Amino acid sequence: MSFKTQPPSPATAILTFPSPHVLLVTLNRPRDLNCINGQGHADLHAVWEWLDEEPSLRVGILTGKGRAFCAGADLKEWNNRTSDSNSSTSSTPQPPSGFGGLSRRKGRKPVICAVNGLCLGGGTEMIVNADIVIASSRALFALPEVKRGVVALAGALPRLVRTIGKQRAMEMALTGRMVGAEEAERWGLVNFVVGVGEKDSEEVVGEAVVSRALRVAEEIAGNSPDSVLVSREGIKLGWEGIGAEEASAMLSETWVRRLYEGENIKEGLRAFVEKRKPAWVSSKL
Repeated sequence: MSFKTQPPSPATAILTFPSPHVLLVTLNRPRDLNCINGQGHADLHAVWEWLDEEPSLRVGILTGKGRAFCAGADLKEWNNRTSDSNSSTSSTPQPPSGFGGLSRRKGRKPVICAVNGLCLGGGTEMIVNADIVIASSRALFALPEVKRGVVALAGALPRLVRTIGKQRAMEMALTGRMVGAEEAERWGLVNFVVGVGEKDSEEVVGEAVVSRALRVAEEIAGNSPDSVLVSREGIKLGWEGIGAEEASAMLSETWVRRLYEGENIKEGLRAFVEKRKPAWVSSKL
């Protein structure tokens, strides 16, 4: 693919482009179960910023290499920082966008999490704030921070309750227990579960869940880029706790006029009348 902006070169992840307009980010610390260190947070923040800024990209996918999606923070690094600091609460610095640049990210373009395996601590904090979550049937989710004397402070706690309800959120946060993919789907934490065999290799499992995520990403990328951005903004306003009428007014005042003045709405209507597939242009919103 050709880009108008220069892609970042993360040290802790691999960037690939499996389909037009789709960015695939693969966490690449399999021996460490893809736990994210300070460098990783900075890397991923830069990647998601680039996704938003690059006109040719419309959707991002995040997955992990090996048997884990992300096992959370690099506790060895955290322990070293705590030992070397006068403050017992010292932790690995994170960007304003949170853990992995995703747990508190607002952003403009959607990100899908393709959870291939273990999704613990910060891994779960990332998927809570993702737009869509697809998991293999082997995936396990947990907030085990209470078992290590720390707290999930990257944004998941107040967001989790909006997705799965108070009692289930309390159960995850206070017990730290593992939640399987099918249970997470019933709770509404996961959109789709991809069934895999017990003897399937880690590579096969990863390919299966990414393939399912890619189909969803391609469906999103095939829609009007303007409409996707504005629709996502509308959902985010409700997610952030703004009332329905106030959020609708804000969406209309901030985005709808720009949407109506853009080329994609004209192209979409023309394509409908002419019974053809729309030829979308990069969003200028």
